[in-house]
Amino acid sequence: MSNEIEIGRGKRGRRAFSFDDIAIVPSRRTRDPQDVSVSWQIDAYHFETPIIAAPMDSVMSPATAIALGKLGGLGVLDLEGLWTRFEDPQPLLDEIARLAPEESTRRMQEIYAEPIKAELIKARLQEVRAAGVTVAGALSPQRTQEFYADVVAAGVDLFVIRGTTVSAEHVSSNAEPLNLKRFIYELDVPVIVGGASTYTAALHLMRTGAAGVLVGFGGGAAHTTRTTLGIHAPMASAVADVAAARRDYLDESGGRYVHVIADGGIGRSGDLVKAVACGADAVMVGAALARADEAPGQGWHWGPEAHHPQLPRGERVQVGTCGSLEEIMFGPGRQSDGTLNLVGALRRAMATTGYSDLKELQRVEVVVSPYQPR
Repeated sequence: MSNEIEIGRGKRGRRAFSFDDIAIVPSRRTRDPQDVSVSWQIDAYHFETPIIAAPMDSVMSPATAIALGKLGGLGVLDLEGLWTRFEDPQPLLDEIARLAPEESTRRMQEIYAEPIKAELIKARLQEVRAAGVTVAGALSPQRTQEFYADVVAAGVDLFVIRGTTVSAEHVSSNAEPLNLKRFIYELDVPVIVGGASTYTAALHLMRTGAAGVLVGFGGGAAHTTRTTLGIHAPMASAVADVAAARRDYLDESGGRYVHVIADGGIGRSGDLVKAVACGADAVMVGAALARADEAPGQGWHWGPEAHHPQLPRGERVQVGTCGSLEEIMFGPGRQSDGTLNLVGALRRAMATTGYSDLKELQRVEVVVSPYQPR
């Protein structure tokens, strides 16, 4: 059955769905919430929750990465952020939180013009390692060639290559592009790479040897990619497409499983549940954790696209604060808007629909039921 819609006589388009467009359906069985498992594992690293913090300065500092690791999640440091450009970025984080909206982009471009320092990359990652939690850092594809040796030397456990979109077939007439397959083969740590938002792009990334693929394209709270570039990938369809690529690659490779990580559009607990239902093994969240009292952004949230020197494709947005990092992860919830107790909500949804672990929840029935806010 075709899912295409005629846009005009000369163009047809496939209908795609966001998390707001779908819902999950209870089955014939229910469970006690304490009897379900929300843990997952990638390579040799096991986590008690499927929550990965996005590598954004408003979300992750070495201190919050350590705190999230001790709560059973994974904090990923942005190795191109303020913490690797300045010895003490706190005054600049304070300044960004006070900026007037009309001057925020220009001033952030000035602040982020400071060069990245290899010695600070090592220092920040070693700080996390000293705390005894899993160490993860992220670079964009453009910076990976330049700094990956420093990342590995610092003792990173998981290496993330994250961009608005990452392909295994980047073409450039100006510079030698990163050969992902060769790079991952030669690297001695698991690599998570993305974003990808289509079946074909994800399948190609899986063939490079990546341990995980990030799914998303400019779908986060701080992105303006749709208005600046006209590009958007509704997350429910994107995750389901990439999960299909994972299934087919599992057959093609003779049993190699690549983890699918939803990255974008997950602002509240219900979005987390629906991401897993569409096939995600874990989720990478930004705004949801930027609301923590301890978050470096102090109630503001922004990504690297917000200070791009030539074409900003994001903005600094006010998300406010709603509780501590522990309360956001495990509650107790003091409001019913899905901002607190993300893990508790996931457990409750799994118990209500009768599934005992995340892999089982990927089989839950999903319906198209667009959300109508009150």
